[in-house]
Amino acid sequence: MPRFSVIVPAYKVQAYLPQCLDSVLSQSCPDLELIAVDDRSPDGCGAIIDEYAARDARVRAVHLPENQGLGRARNAGIAQATGDYLVFLDSDDTLTPDALRAVADRIKETGEPDVLVFDYARTYWNGETVRNQLADQLTEEGPAPFRLEDRPGLLRVLMVAWNKAYRREFVAEHGFTFPPGYYEDTPWTFPVLMAAGSIATLDRVCVHYRQRRQGNILRTTSRSHFDVFDQYDRVFAYVAQRPELARWRPELFRRMIDHYLVILGRRDRLPRGSRAEFVRRARAHYRAHRVPGTRVPPRSRPRHALIRFGLHRTFQALRLASAVRRRTLKSAVKAARPLRTAALRLHYRVQRCLPLRSDRAVFAARGGRGHGGDPGALEQAFRTHAPHVRTAWIARPEHLHAVPPGPRGLCPGTAAYWTALARSKYLVTDGGFDRGLRKRRGQVLVQTQRGTPLGHTGLDLQEHPAAARGTDFEELLRDVDRWDYVLSGNRHSTLTWERVHPGRYTVLEYGHPRNDVFQHATSADVALLRESLGIPEGSVAILYAPTYRDHHRTQRPPLDLERVLSRLGPRFVILARPHPERGGCLGRGPRIIDVSGHPSVESLCLASDALLTDYSSLMFDYAGLDRPIVVHTEDWDVFDATRGTYFDLRVLPPGAVAGSEDEVIDIFATGHWRGSRSAQSRASFRERFCPYDDGHAAERVVRHVVLGETEGRPEPVPPAGREPVPSAAAPGRSPLATVPRPSGPLPVTESR
Repeated sequence: MPRFSVIVPAYKVQAYLPQCLDSVLSQSCPDLELIAVDDRSPDGCGAIIDEYAARDARVRAVHLPENQGLGRARNAGIAQATGDYLVFLDSDDTLTPDALRAVADRIKETGEPDVLVFDYARTYWNGETVRNQLADQLTEEGPAPFRLEDRPGLLRVLMVAWNKAYRREFVAEHGFTFPPGYYEDTPWTFPVLMAAGSIATLDRVCVHYRQRRQGNILRTTSRSHFDVFDQYDRVFAYVAQRPELARWRPELFRRMIDHYLVILGRRDRLPRGSRAEFVRRARAHYRAHRVPGTRVPPRSRPRHALIRFGLHRTFQALRLASAVRRRTLKSAVKAARPLRTAALRLHYRVQRCLPLRSDRAVFAARGGRGHGGDPGALEQAFRTHAPHVRTAWIARPEHLHAVPPGPRGLCPGTAAYWTALARSKYLVTDGGFDRGLRKRRGQVLVQTQRGTPLGHTGLDLQEHPAAARGTDFEELLRDVDRWDYVLSGNRHSTLTWERVHPGRYTVLEYGHPRNDVFQHATSADVALLRESLGIPEGSVAILYAPTYRDHHRTQRPPLDLERVLSRLGPRFVILARPHPERGGCLGRGPRIIDVSGHPSVESLCLASDALLTDYSSLMFDYAGLDRPIVVHTEDWDVFDATRGTYFDLRVLPPGAVAGSEDEVIDIFATGHWRGSRSAQSRASFRERFCPYDDGHAAERVVRHVVLGETEGRPEPVPPAGREPVPSAAAPGRSPLATVPRPSGPLPVTESR
């Protein structure tokens, strides 16, 4: 018996159906059956379903003799289902990677609830993805499972069948089925939630809800939208037969009227001339199902009154007035925006006429994020070694809380922001400042870059359009012309920057300031970091940080972390760190710690015992810690072709090299990750790429740029003479120095 029965009804969706079916069959939880129901579709859906059934034994094809509609097609799938849980998926939507694994884990955690509600995100034809606005209702905090009366806010979440998993025996016991007609989800979802003896939630996007430009049934103008009245009659009939559910009548009534108002408010639903009839039907339902004393939110009372009294013309007039108001407000905002922009531009010009402040410095990280990286380390060094300089940090409003005490917080686009850019002598960033910045004579701009490059960057991206992604190279060079200093950590970086960012700046080959903490941290710091991250005592913590694949529109984890950990045994945990700007969930499980939101990657490095990556530049920083590194190079040829690389990582690796997932498992299982050969590779890598990461990089930069010292700066300590803080699992510090191999055959011979 499979764990899940995924039911996919199909009708006139041949362009989207293969992607939908692939999203199910590629799930990391393979314990499923896929029941694809051809609702007598006139296009190629039936043939596509048969092709998938012939290729994969988990696919069961069901062909209906005549078109019966979405609800009855789902019923046909339910009749064929044998799984523990039912999952419905519309044929133009998709499951997100690892969704069923997350659902299975949550079901197990919460003791096999009758219903599990999970989240979704709307995906648009232009690539935009927007998460459900009521995701806060799916928080996993508090007792689980629970009943609906414990969290009635769930009724506010989109009332559809496909954002839930249902225990099949529960559905069969209560005889739940879908009715015919539009809005068939309504008389299914409300009764299911009210009848469920146990409900749990999963705060994770499991479904991508496609917003099609055309062809969506509910956006089709038709009298079938009048079916909504019959559907709510079914809901209230269900409640009437069960007196214990009478408490839900007020909430159901409010939801019903709100639903009717939504249909009335959409131009693309009701045929011309039918709105008056719809309002009359809605008024009859208002009188039939209203519960005396029902509380209606103040904001909704006027609109509810329109339905109550059947004021069709008033509704139309108010709708028109509301549209006029929205357009007027939009026009006013649109007109005010240029005025504000012009005022700020004038303010900036005035400030540029005032004297430059030699005791001011402004810092920023790419994307307006919180305090950190090389700019963050330099900001601290300014306060330590040049305390006469007052510092400010630019961050978007949502990141201002992460700015530590000391620097002044500035929001982009404000008057204070433009004042700081106009009058501060020192400007420090790892990305770029506003395009409106006009660098003044006497201002000093320090470009810290973002680590040592492995993949092509700068002008080299002209030959790799997939990686360039519309980069404006003329604008890039205009930005380069503003640079006075560029930081470099090694000779390789220096030669690369000067070629791909040609300009008149000075390269400061002093090391990476953000890596200074690796030499100054103590074992007590490491212990505190591990405790704060929830790393179990005595565990080997692997920091997994894959890079972004330019050739993939949808990013998928290169490794199945659950499988890796299941083979390595209970002593290993993984800190999962996706790409900071374009990543997603890398996996779920009790020994996978999601650190995607952690503000400091340096802290994650200190807390870990080894780094597992593919082509992330983090490997160059991590090498300065002198801790084991394993690189996964399974798609090296594709990455090299699409992005371009400056050297072959497989020839000059920072540690053990794995060409597949099985080899990754084998390297950790056999201890090669911390063996002598790995240590030799790491030592050679450190000599080449970490010659200055000795803990004094930031001090050297400040003494050169701010204090103007040509002598007396700290001389670099060779890698062999440094003593970075050891990891918690370093030999001689932990019983984990001899981690036993997992039992059973070697993973490299395991069949998948």
